[in-house]
Amino acid sequence: MRRRPNYLAGAGSFVWLFLVGLPLYVMLAATLRTRQDYAENGPVSVPDSITLDNYTGAFDSGFGRYFLNTLVVTACVIGIVLLLVPPLAYAIVRSRGRTTSAIFRLFLLGLAIPAQAVIVPMFYLISEAGLYDNLLGVILPTAAFCLPMSALILSGAMRDISPELYEAMAMDGATPRRMFFQLVLPLSRGGLSTIVVFSALQAWNGFLFPLVLTQSDATKVVTLGLYDFQTEHGIDIPGLLGAVVLSMVPILLVYLFARRALVQGLMGVGGK
Repeated sequence: MRRRPNYLAGAGSFVWLFLVGLPLYVMLAATLRTRQDYAENGPVSVPDSITLDNYTGAFDSGFGRYFLNTLVVTACVIGIVLLLVPPLAYAIVRSRGRTTSAIFRLFLLGLAIPAQAVIVPMFYLISEAGLYDNLLGVILPTAAFCLPMSALILSGAMRDISPELYEAMAMDGATPRRMFFQLVLPLSRGGLSTIVVFSALQAWNGFLFPLVLTQSDATKVVTLGLYDFQTEHGIDIPGLLGAVVLSMVPILLVYLFARRALVQGLMGVGGK
């Protein structure tokens, strides 16, 4: 029996496509037009002529340095999270000791503490450590605030691994270290991808720590560099949106490469 077309669902899809596509069009079209064209014809109009000056101008104004600083911060935060969280989550899942449980509860307590509540003592701590206006002073607190959620996500993914697999490897004489590298990590790809994307988003979009813990242009990141497009005479909207598009590219690439394992982890397939 041939089904009748669902015209209502089709109309709803077109409405949703319009609501999602219009802001993307406005943003991308603005980056390909001059400031005068944008001011005279409005944001929705078609550009009179296409130009890439907004992208090249962003790098000429120092945005390339901010971009590189943010890449360094993001890569280091992801590295710290991947170095500390997998063994911690493995110990949480496999250990039955009170010490491990207490450490896990301490990590969960970190989820209830917002960064705004500790920014003042964090400023004094970073200053006393000699890390003020240093990228390391941004990397360490950013990674610290990523650890609780990452540990919670990855320990949940590791709990999905069947106990029979551990027993089978134990019968083969496998040590806990071998189980971790040959069993747990390969079957936790979904959880690992999730914490990579989560940590990358937190580091790349971080604003509070760079704002308070850095000062010079040499340590400025992209979230602070966007302020350069605002002057006393107004805001260069096409240039600002061009910088925004450039700042979106790395995170989009991270998602594209990790999307399959990420979706499997969210569906509960990554650990089975």
